[in-house]
Amino acid sequence: RPCPRARAEVARRLLAWAGIILAVVAADQFTKWLAVDLLAGRPVNLIPGFADLVLVYNKGAAFSLLSDHAHGRWILVGLNCAALAVAGWLVARGSSGRRRGMRLCISLISGGAVGNLIDRLRLGQVVDFVYLHVGDYYWPAFNLADAAISLGGVVLAVLLWRQADSEPTKSGVKPRN
Repeated sequence: RPCPRARAEVARRLLAWAGIILAVVAADQFTKWLAVDLLAGRPVNLIPGFADLVLVYNKGAAFSLLSDHAHGRWILVGLNCAALAVAGWLVARGSSGRRRGMRLCISLISGGAVGNLIDRLRLGQVVDFVYLHVGDYYWPAFNLADAAISLGGVVLAVLLWRQADSEPTKSGVKPRN
């Protein structure tokens, strides 16, 4: 049975996780509300030849994955809920200060996931509105939740890579490069 200090630390980490999720969700939902209100049929050229604001609805996941599947919406909702449960578990069990950055990344990813989950449950699709392109090359439209997921994922990957690179091998000796 965990001691009161350990339980308080877990509660503090989960509260911080929830706070970041709420901040990301609030910003995401507000920007989506603005996009729906201001961009319907009226794209805005933000940076000529590079960035536009357009209103796009995505029924699938990244790159419209599962958008044509009859139960794609509910598959994505289920996967999203499972991922959030795992994220909460990871945040609750993380201990050292070295893991603070990882918990922040997991919180950004979780906040983005919740923002898109709200759209899926409420609308059956996700509101996207940022469209980046250069010449004939383009990136599919995305939103603030997607940006939080991407930023959290990239930084988490870097942190994990750096952690693995700095850990000694089983023999206790760090390999030379």
